[in-house]
Amino acid sequence: MTTPRLVAFDLDDTLAPSKSAISPRIADLLLALAEHVEVAIISGGNEDQFRTQVVANLGRADAATLGRIHLLPTCGTRYLRYDGSGFSLLYAHDLTDEQKTAALTALQEEAARLGLWERETWGPILEDRGSQITFSALGQQAPQDAKKAWDPDGSRRAALRDAVAPRVPDLEVRSGGSTSIDITRSGIDKAYGMSELADRTGIPFAEMLFYGDRLDEGGNDYPVKALGVPCVAVEGWEDTADHLDALLSTLAPSHTGR
Repeated sequence: MTTPRLVAFDLDDTLAPSKSAISPRIADLLLALAEHVEVAIISGGNEDQFRTQVVANLGRADAATLGRIHLLPTCGTRYLRYDGSGFSLLYAHDLTDEQKTAALTALQEEAARLGLWERETWGPILEDRGSQITFSALGQQAPQDAKKAWDPDGSRRAALRDAVAPRVPDLEVRSGGSTSIDITRSGIDKAYGMSELADRTGIPFAEMLFYGDRLDEGGNDYPVKALGVPCVAVEGWEDTADHLDALLSTLAPSHTGR
């Protein structure tokens, strides 16, 4: 493809280990990229995670550079942009109280019925993210090794998703991260967030580039690929960083990775 006008990323396991802060290397690369093109991060994580994992670790950057960064928590159901002093919320498509109750009840009951409600966890299993309800089988703060071992082939998440979806037919139910199920308003996934970016920036999908670790069919990054956005599959943040070093060398020949 030609040089992209907008480069977008998944967050967990693409820019950083799940629920972890981005590294100084990734922060430097994102800011260097934002000097040349629009940069977006879209993930199922909530707004607080974005602020902790990303915003708090960007360091000092000029307003023009930060103004080219788009943050889309909870799969684009929220949208934040830099307003000159910080990243402020431009919209939020929150679930109603009735929708939240139905989603939380269905997740707990079906997980218990399927034997997927774990007794020993690292934090809460269920989380109300306003515009998204999230089930994390081992808790929100589970270590990476435990999460990777819980459902390596995705069959547990698939079974829970298939059991919950008929109980909340007006909502979107999909596999999220390595142990999670996300529920949002119907029709809202990462494709929705990318479509919002296209509308708000005027940049067509063909002139975007997306990096994600779950681009396989059924993965939570796959909806972006299905839109026709050029995509790059990565395996962890170090792989992403290496790809960005290569991309930046075409945009800024003097760039050298750290």
